Amino acid sequence: MTHRESGTDALRQSMVDYLMRIIGLPDDEELAREADEVVRALDGRLSTGRHAAA
Repeated sequence: MTHRESGTDALRQSMVDYLMRIIGLPDDEELAREADEVVRALDGRLSTGRHAAA
């Protein structure tokens, strides 16, 4: 597993963790902002990976 893959896996796991926390605290705006940052980072990582593979 490359460093990039392990970083992507860490972002995926972080996203899952945030989603589980949001289920328990749906009105927590700070938590939602933090989760949004993780989703955007993961999206950027996956988009870069798709473009590099093309």
